[in-house]
Amino acid sequence: MSDVLEELQWRGLIAQHTDIDALRKALDEGPVTFYCGFDPTAASLHHGHLVAVKLMRHLQLAGHHPLALVGGATGLVGDPRAKGERVLNSPEVVAGWVDSLRRQLEHLLDFSGSNPARIVNNLDWTSQLSAIDLLRDLGKYFRMGTMLNKDIVARRINSEEGLSYTEFSYQILQANDYLELYRKYGCTLEVGGNDQWGNMVGGADLISKVEPGATVHVLTNPLITKADGTKFGKSEGGAIWLDPTMLSPYGFYQFWLQVEDVDVVRFLKVFTFLSRERIEELERETQENPRARAAQKALAHEVTTWVHGEQETARVEAATAALWSGDADSLRNIDAFTLAGATADLPSAQLEVGKSTIIDLLVATGLEKGRGAARKTVAQGGAYLNMRKVSDEDAVITEDDLLAGGVVLVRKGRRKLAVARAN
Repeated sequence: MSDVLEELQWRGLIAQHTDIDALRKALDEGPVTFYCGFDPTAASLHHGHLVAVKLMRHLQLAGHHPLALVGGATGLVGDPRAKGERVLNSPEVVAGWVDSLRRQLEHLLDFSGSNPARIVNNLDWTSQLSAIDLLRDLGKYFRMGTMLNKDIVARRINSEEGLSYTEFSYQILQANDYLELYRKYGCTLEVGGNDQWGNMVGGADLISKVEPGATVHVLTNPLITKADGTKFGKSEGGAIWLDPTMLSPYGFYQFWLQVEDVDVVRFLKVFTFLSRERIEELERETQENPRARAAQKALAHEVTTWVHGEQETARVEAATAALWSGDADSLRNIDAFTLAGATADLPSAQLEVGKSTIIDLLVATGLEKGRGAARKTVAQGGAYLNMRKVSDEDAVITEDDLLAGGVVLVRKGRRKLAVARAN
C-alpha cells in the first residue's frame, strides 16, 4: 500500500508532511483511516478542492478508509483569511451549504465496496461543547505564543483591521476535529491544502498531548498555481464551481480545455487518474503537435467526467464540436441548457422574430461596427447564421431559425461568434 506515496509524489500532490517515513510505514502495515475537512463557505466546492479530493481518492484506491468532514461548526466561525474578517453566515445558510457539499462529495468519492468513504459533520460534536469544556478540556493544551506565531494570524493581528477572537479560536476547533475522529474512528492521518498546515499540525499536537502513545500524521497537498506563479482558478465568469447551476458543465469543460501547454501535463498528473504511460504519451503529442491540443482535450474530458458524469461530458463535447466545427445540423441536437452554457460568455443581443436581419444581428452583437461593414461582410460571404452562410442581407429571422432556448448563432468569418436571443 505504501506505493501510493510514490504515486502521489510523482503527481505533485505532496507538499508537507510530519514524517514521511513513519507515514510510509503506517500505510504499509495496513489500511489507515484518514480525513480531510471541507468548510461550507459557499454553496459549492470549486476546482481547488478537487486537489484534496483527488489525493483522498488515490488513498482510497490504495485500500485506505476516507472520512470527508463537512464543517457545519467551523463553517459558522470561519478560518482567518488574509483579506480580512469573514462575514458570518446564518446557521440556516451554513446548514444548506453543508447539504450541498455533502451531495458533491458523495459523487466524487466511492461510498461502496470494502473501504467506503464516510461523511461526518463536526457540528455533531462541537455543538455539545460548553464554553467551560472548550476552555478547560481543550484550551489548556494550546499555547498563546504558538497560536500567535501562525503566519496568517500574525499578519491579521498586525493589520489595520486586526483579528477577532472568533476567527482566532478556529484553530482550536479544527484541532479538536482530529482528536474526535481519532477517538471515534481510529483516524491517524489528516490531509488537506498546504494553507492549512498550521491548523492541521495543531490537531496532531493536541492528540499527542491528550492521547499518550498515539501516533498520527499530517500530509498536505500544494496549492496549484500556473507555471508563471499566478493563481490558477478563475474563468471569465468567476470561480470554477462544481455545481452546474453556478458554472455550466460547458463552462467547466472550456476552462480545462483552455489550459496552456506549459501547464497541461502537470495538471493531467494532478487532476486526472490517467496512467503515467498515457500522460507521457500526451506530453509527447503536445511537444510534436501542440495545435491539436490533445492533452487539453484529455484533461477537460477526464475532469468533467469525474465531476459531471459521462452523459453530461458527451453533451458538452458535442456542443463544443458543433459551435466550432461549422456543423449546422449538429446545432439542432443541442439541448437548451447546454446551449445556454455554451453561449453564456459570447457577445449577445436581442432579436425580433420576423423583423431582425443578419445585418441587424451583426451590428447588435458587436461583430461589426456599422451596417455598411455588415453588408460588406455578407457580400463577401463572411456572415453565418447557425453555421450556414447567409447571402441575402434582407432575409428576416424566422421561428424556424431558432435553436433550443430561442437563440440563433451569428458568426463572422471563421472564429468570431455571437448569440442573439428572441424577445
